Amino acid sequence: MTFYTEEEQTQDYLFKIVLVGDSAVGKSNLLARFARNEFYANSKSTIGVEFQTQKMDIDGKEVKAQIWDTAGQERFRAVTSAYYRGAVGALLVYDISRRQTFGNIGRWLNELHTHSDMNVVTVLVGNKSDLKDAREVSTAEGKALAEEQGLFFIETSALDSSNVVAAFQIVVKEIYNILSRKVIQTQENKKQDATWAGNGKTVVLEEDGNQEPGQTTKAGCCSS
Repeated sequence: MTFYTEEEQTQDYLFKIVLVGDSAVGKSNLLARFARNEFYANSKSTIGVEFQTQKMDIDGKEVKAQIWDTAGQERFRAVTSAYYRGAVGALLVYDISRRQTFGNIGRWLNELHTHSDMNVVTVLVGNKSDLKDAREVSTAEGKALAEEQGLFFIETSALDSSNVVAAFQIVVKEIYNILSRKVIQTQENKKQDATWAGNGKTVVLEEDGNQEPGQTTKAGCCSS
């Protein structure tokens, strides 16, 4: 995860996010809709890996999401596995009109955890929600799986734009929130260290008439 201190606010936050899931679940169209507001009815399967960088504003700060679209076809999985490394967010996509793609979510989740940090922020995405008459996976099933695996959940449609922006915002905002908490904790730890060091120095420098030359108090011995 890349982040910068308060003194470097002119720099961007950069988060690597991966799109994973079976072939033809609509990963490339989700990215196209989000990044360029485009949709390709006859889009071809992604070969290897493609990525797009998209800027977002969160709490007045510019965040860059570098979104990687990975090939869902089995024969490309060995090639693309290296691209999971360094990812801090993931959209795990299935097609609500094809139950098999939902059934394979566990496999993709295992692959994601194998090649990336176990703490990667993951959103389970049921895509093609516009295909109401062809639905094979209910919203309740999607929510249940997400709850079981500790994932966020949302249904989207790259065709009519439903919830596409929201899906990416969920993952980016959660990464940002985790990062912000870490930065705040680091700053508080530094303050505590500074206060402790100051207290130690004060104690060490205080003259004690009953203290033997060269002797220090326990409070002054703050290094190990």
